[in-house]
Amino acid sequence: MNKYLYNIKYIVLGAIVSLTSCVSDDLANVGDLEDITGPTPFYNLTDVTSSEFDCEKNELWANYDFNFQAGSNLAVNGTMYEWSITPADDVTFINKDLPILNLKIEAERASVVAIEKEIAKREFKLPCETNQAKIDVLEAEIVDFEAQLVAAEAALSDEVLQNISDLESQITALPPATLQDQELIFSFPGPGEYTVGLTVTDNLGKSNYTEKLVTVNQAVPTIPQPEIGEPGFEDNSLFDGSGDGRDSWRAPSSSAWGSVFQINSKAEGILPEGLQASKFPADGTRVGYQEIEVTPGATYVLTYFSAFEENAFGDVTVSIVSTNATSLDEAKLAANIIASRTDNNVGRVDDVFKKHAITFEAGENEKVIILLTNSGVESRLDAFDITVKQ
Repeated sequence: MNKYLYNIKYIVLGAIVSLTSCVSDDLANVGDLEDITGPTPFYNLTDVTSSEFDCEKNELWANYDFNFQAGSNLAVNGTMYEWSITPADDVTFINKDLPILNLKIEAERASVVAIEKEIAKREFKLPCETNQAKIDVLEAEIVDFEAQLVAAEAALSDEVLQNISDLESQITALPPATLQDQELIFSFPGPGEYTVGLTVTDNLGKSNYTEKLVTVNQAVPTIPQPEIGEPGFEDNSLFDGSGDGRDSWRAPSSSAWGSVFQINSKAEGILPEGLQASKFPADGTRVGYQEIEVTPGATYVLTYFSAFEENAFGDVTVSIVSTNATSLDEAKLAANIIASRTDNNVGRVDDVFKKHAITFEAGENEKVIILLTNSGVESRLDAFDITVKQ
């Protein structure tokens, strides 16, 4: 038996030696199989389009930029890339490092950039503002921020200024982007459909091609976030520094809607925000009413906090109502209710506020009413906020 095992071992060893000799570099054209596997190209793209519109939603400018990054199934073997674009008219190319260097400059100028943004916000609002009191406040704030801007620029240290200069020199020295770059930014002349192809060639000269149809969409204005007056019910929180915390929440007719809510003060740290909240007595005779501007077709998320007394059952309702309603009774009609949420005091703890959210669609409305009502026990609401749902 051992004799047979001994013979088998040497037969296997001989086979291995034989196979090894077939791929020896010393034997030309023997055992070397041709590599017929070419690269498998692919690429990723990211829409980095930027644009600016005025307050009347007229386009001021738009850059239809897309970041393209090529890849393949190969690792590091001298792979070459070649992009193509159809139609190619007026398509330009940007070095991928340019936006990175610009962001680094912004970071160095962070204190200055923050003030510039505050000025830009107010300059954006001015042309379309019709309330003279608000115009006066915006202009005064711009003057104040411009003075802060001068001081912030003067306060930039020599080290920061040198860093900015170095980054600007790097931008100047950037080579132009080419269709042979693995990663680059395509700047399209406008909306449309473009065929972007990629050819990948390996170090053996083998290549493959892939392409995608890229749709460049028309730039659209950013949906503005609605403004809620006195959202935290704090004194002096109106745009001009005035207000008793509830001036923005008074209905146009107390006989049709009910009297405005009361204000409840608490020590710091108890309320979700500030020192004051809205208070609704148990008899349900007080309301909160505020019209806000919305963008037709947009979807919004309204958030707020509630708290209750616990001596009996009670609830509080926050509704989004159409401006077609001219009274509290009409606001309760299903045809006028856009969205509504009711929360009660079951399981609640005194002075512990709970956060809620309502998602609603503006539909064809340019304005809606935020309506606050309660019943059963003293209830409080605080810290309203609204965002555009993306």
